[in-house]
Amino acid sequence: MHICLWILLSLMGSCWCDTTPDLGILADLKGKQIFPSNNPWNTPINNLPVDPNSAIFIQHLGGSNTKFHPDFGANWNGGPFGIPYIVVPGNQTKFNVTFTYSDESDKGPYPLPSNIPIEGGATSTGDRHAIALDRDNWRLYELYNAFPPSGSTGWKADSGAIFDLNSNVLRPAGWTSADAAGLPILPGLVRYDEVVLRKQITHALRFTAAKTQKAYVSPARHYASTIKDPTYLPMGARLRLKASYDISKFPADAQVILTALKVYGLILADNGSNLYVSGTPDSRWNDNNMNKLKVLTAANFEVVQLGPVTKGY
Repeated sequence: MHICLWILLSLMGSCWCDTTPDLGILADLKGKQIFPSNNPWNTPINNLPVDPNSAIFIQHLGGSNTKFHPDFGANWNGGPFGIPYIVVPGNQTKFNVTFTYSDESDKGPYPLPSNIPIEGGATSTGDRHAIALDRDNWRLYELYNAFPPSGSTGWKADSGAIFDLNSNVLRPAGWTSADAAGLPILPGLVRYDEVVLRKQITHALRFTAAKTQKAYVSPARHYASTIKDPTYLPMGARLRLKASYDISKFPADAQVILTALKVYGLILADNGSNLYVSGTPDSRWNDNNMNKLKVLTAANFEVVQLGPVTKGY
């Protein structure tokens, strides 16, 4: 009996692996998928039709004049840059957070360890996202413009959202999150553990646009614009790299990202610079390889057919 079991385990080989995410800052998620496989973030779009207005949408992104920009890397202004996260255990101490937009924020409490990284660093004047992933209860906690306790003042943030990662339930219609579109952030980040360790990304990626429509499409739940022009992209719009684009001459790590752009595409999640794609700040990134992606332009992409559009006008 013992010999048979040994033979079985030997035959299984690499299939016998632990998929429990590690703990800590920028921890390896060990290939565990965020959200169910049929969640919009994890759904392939390579065979979906192109939107009839794709050309004008792309034109408003700048067309061939807008370069694809990996907004993450190992070194900029003296260190790694991007949106960080931390993986915490289920018994992590939780804190209440005071929100500026409390009517559209999840009350909490939030598991916020003392070493939780803030996007841009402790003195950042930027978006200051703070993201904690509870690996034991498989819940995601995200804050926007987060400030840790100071003196007698507790945690503060503009907005916050909590996501059950075993569920596809969206936020209430019209609600923001820690992102303008009312979407989670972590599922759309380019992460080192996927690109280099797993050599595969199986989800869409988060990107920004300078001008967006005062509207959203699912899975987005919120708009952040005054533009009442249907030729601008609504929040939640999905782009993909054209199937005809040759990726064979790119480095292997860049090809992983390019393949994901063809299969899973991009989801518009926030206002910002055109075609800036979000990832993690990790000193292990090969910036030279990531910078090779900047030869892409918006003209190399197409907009997947939009679903029902919820307009604010």
